[in-house]
Amino acid sequence: MRLLDSAEAREIDRVAIERLGLPGLVLMENAASAAAEVIERRFPRARRVAIACGGGNNGGDGLALARQLVSRSGPRVSVLLCAREDELRGDAAVQWGALRAAVGASTGSDPVLELLAVDETSLDSGRAVLARADLVVDALFGIGLTRPIAGWREELVIAINAARAPRLALDVPSGLDASSSELLGPHVAADVTVTFFAPKCALVLLPAGEAAGEVWAAPLGVPERALDGVPQSLRLVTAFDLAVPLRPRQAHKGSFGHLVIVAGSPGKSGAAVLAARGALRTGAGLVTVAAPEVIRAEVDAGCVEAMTLPLPADGDLRLGTAAAATLAAFWDGKRAAAIGPGLGDEPAIASWIRELVARLDLPVVLDADGVNAFARRPGDLRGRRAPTVLTPHPGEVGRLLDRSAPNGAGERIAAARDAAAATGCVVVLKGYQTLIAEPDGGIHVNPTGNPGMATAGSGDVLTGAVGAWLARGLSPLEAARNGVFLHGLAGDLIAASRGEDGLVAGDLAEQLPRALLAARARRRLPRRGLAHAVGRAEVAELVADDVSPPRPRARRGRRGQ
Repeated sequence: MRLLDSAEAREIDRVAIERLGLPGLVLMENAASAAAEVIERRFPRARRVAIACGGGNNGGDGLALARQLVSRSGPRVSVLLCAREDELRGDAAVQWGALRAAVGASTGSDPVLELLAVDETSLDSGRAVLARADLVVDALFGIGLTRPIAGWREELVIAINAARAPRLALDVPSGLDASSSELLGPHVAADVTVTFFAPKCALVLLPAGEAAGEVWAAPLGVPERALDGVPQSLRLVTAFDLAVPLRPRQAHKGSFGHLVIVAGSPGKSGAAVLAARGALRTGAGLVTVAAPEVIRAEVDAGCVEAMTLPLPADGDLRLGTAAAATLAAFWDGKRAAAIGPGLGDEPAIASWIRELVARLDLPVVLDADGVNAFARRPGDLRGRRAPTVLTPHPGEVGRLLDRSAPNGAGERIAAARDAAAATGCVVVLKGYQTLIAEPDGGIHVNPTGNPGMATAGSGDVLTGAVGAWLARGLSPLEAARNGVFLHGLAGDLIAASRGEDGLVAGDLAEQLPRALLAARARRRLPRRGLAHAVGRAEVAELVADDVSPPRPRARRGRRGQ
């Protein structure tokens, strides 16, 4: 799913109008219908709705929503028009005229629809309406805001946030710059945001994303294929993006690939074990852990389903020429390799890893010490003939690029993009909202995962999972996207049942099959309605859904049989 900045959103709007011939009023009506549907689903008991409307197209969406709510025999609606009538232009002016005409249908002391002009002189009246509402809708500013809200409109935003009712924002909560992850200043703190075409950057990337609440996306009838050629810099991973092939009935263990995990050292056998468990729980047919001979027994005991290949150490207990020779004779028939967890960061080990990767003609995922081996020399990876995925954390990507560790969404996106370009590899920059960067500059933002996953060994499980998908024949992007999304979803499933505190890496490996089952179940369900949950809201639905297959309904025979 596209993740849009302001310029991309405006370009999609232009394409819809000019290329597809969809008038702006039709798009506005579709937006209002989607918002009304979300209100009916999420706030069915709201009997009084207050809609604060600005003078632009976002305000026009709010005016259209007011009329549609009334026409559906829904709640009583109060519209706070926060602009002069003579400031309304284009589609917003048309919507205002239609709404004024609809007022004639509202009679009595408690009208179904009321209109109130709000400015610096009538803020108290606006506050009174907000205080009575069961739901407040924010349609003040749209995607074009690039400076802080000030003056009496700032006071209105404060009043909206102070209202006891939940808040729903149209497209973007007022006060956010749609293109930025940073907060401009005063802003509406929404409980739900209904965004149009696709989510905007500010709705997903932190800290601005915290103001969006639960995000629903409404495509407004614009098919994705009609947007070919429209620039896109970011994408949001969803369950529908995953490549989750079913296992054929006639399959055997060789059908799902043989993954070799080169990992572990004295005191760090757990890294190898967790990577192996992550790979097996992801569905790899065969897993062999190639580890120093001195820890072979620990690896065997930690994961009995995996095979082991003992690597001889040189006199100083480091992997060297003998270990390389052992591996060189072992690669035939293998499908992929995972290299790095727990190997050690000594210069001799780094050199050994670089030589191994250079000679290996298999898809590879590099993590931890596997990434550190290429610190300040990312170009060494560009010569690889086979696909490669890197899974660094911020410190490791900083060492790879010889710069400080990235901090904040903007720096993280830039670092992931630079690392992918410098190495020619798919780069997974770990952390909350893990980023998956392609060498051509594409960035995919992952919505799954939680702070409980900030625990030792979590990345090792991810390495095994990505390696397993490579061994099963997926492309580097597909393997990274599958591994990251399902790894985070496994953590979310654990957090939902046991909480975030005390989550350990082994739990993640055990929950990977359940995460895959939940994703498959989600993909089988059609997207119903005009809007659907995205980002963390989609993740919440995945967690809440019963992932067990439905029981077949018993057939009822004729009476007496």
